[in-house]
Amino acid sequence: MDVSESASVSSGIAERYATAVFEIVKENKNLPKLEANLDDLSAALKDSADLRDLLASPVYTREAQGAAISAIAKKMGLIPALQNALALMASKRRLFVVPHMVTRLREMIATEKGEVTAEVTSATALTDAQTKSLAETLKKQVGKDVKINATVDEKLIGGLVVKVGSKMIDTSIRSKLNSLQNAMKEVG
Repeated sequence: MDVSESASVSSGIAERYATAVFEIVKENKNLPKLEANLDDLSAALKDSADLRDLLASPVYTREAQGAAISAIAKKMGLIPALQNALALMASKRRLFVVPHMVTRLREMIATEKGEVTAEVTSATALTDAQTKSLAETLKKQVGKDVKINATVDEKLIGGLVVKVGSKMIDTSIRSKLNSLQNAMKEVG
């Protein structure tokens, strides 16, 4: 099995769990709480190497994974639908797809709210005012509310790389220097 097949399998598994959780939560009119839970879960995944290890390591038994993820979910105050999904995933040894499921759930919530997410990479952290201004500018372009997911990459030197759906705008200085370097190679 090559890497693309395993990524496709993971995405498929994550899609099924995400759809089930989303439908249950939507029916119960609890999407705002799910969105808050996803923020908490994402932060925990980002900050805790132990949690990432618990989800991905085959060393832990189903029972150990189930007990640990249930305790974590309760401690975090996750809604019952998400707690139950995580417990089921542990019993089926599918916890490794939790990051994919979180991403997919975020996409489903954004679609439900009429939002799109823009992946923005900048050389320095954006201020709140810059983020708000960028969101407003992008809203005019795409016609939907835009949620900014910002990351910092100092290698850009300056400027931004913005991805909204399949469109990418690269105004980084690194990109401009690379273009200039390529133009100089063609001349020389």
